[in-house]
Amino acid sequence: MERLPSWVRQHLAALRAVAVLTALLGIVYPLVTTGVAQALFNGRANGSLVEKDGRAVGSALIGQSFTDADGKPVRKYFQSRPSAAGDGYDPTSSGASNLGPEDVVDTLPVAGEEGRQSLLTQVCARSRAAGELEGVSGARPYCTPDGVGAVLKVFPDRAVSVNQACPATPFVATYQGRRVECAEPGEDYAAGRTVPVRGEAEAKVPADAVTASGSGLDPHISVAYAELQARRVARERGLGQAEVERLIKEHTTGRAVGFMGEPAVNVLELNLALDRS
Repeated sequence: MERLPSWVRQHLAALRAVAVLTALLGIVYPLVTTGVAQALFNGRANGSLVEKDGRAVGSALIGQSFTDADGKPVRKYFQSRPSAAGDGYDPTSSGASNLGPEDVVDTLPVAGEEGRQSLLTQVCARSRAAGELEGVSGARPYCTPDGVGAVLKVFPDRAVSVNQACPATPFVATYQGRRVECAEPGEDYAAGRTVPVRGEAEAKVPADAVTASGSGLDPHISVAYAELQARRVARERGLGQAEVERLIKEHTTGRAVGFMGEPAVNVLELNLALDRS
């Protein structure tokens, strides 16, 4: 038989390589790894599902909200940290808000437009809401008493509290001799110098109660946030606070490898333990 041209032999060799690698990496390797995972890590391989009364109610790896139909916290449950994944804890939209520390100026709503809250105002509003829920002060640095970012736009002859829409009373009356005004929705204050004002407030609401995780799916909260909620949960369920704190400790995981990260509490598992108590 006549010898095949070199370019044909090269193409045939390439096709054989594709076929062999497809079989090894596309069939054999997935089957082996899946089999090993099912044999050794069955629960984790199947999503670390958590069941209640024989029905899956969530995953130990993905957080969820404990709110009612109106989005209000169910008071007998521990609350998770905020989520920026879709409408909240959506695995198909995992991600952060992508808002950074310099995002401090709101776009105030005007007729026909909803406006946009800055990251700072989101933090301030969440802190105020958490404080009201837990019966503590929700005040924190760089936040106004009404729960928006304490930010001024400073001009030569005046200053504007840009996140407080008129007719709100500005959080400070004057700034460096300038009268402070409330903000008129739709006005362009871009020419002013942006000045966040720190204030004297000391935050009592933990950071994870007011900020979303990078993935938006974090199922854990800090021990400090869990302890802040313990009194409310105990009161709503008619339990002793010591009993609730005991359950918090039982569902607290330590640092990874003994030194990485901070201890954390799995909210779903803790709430299910409360339902069983």
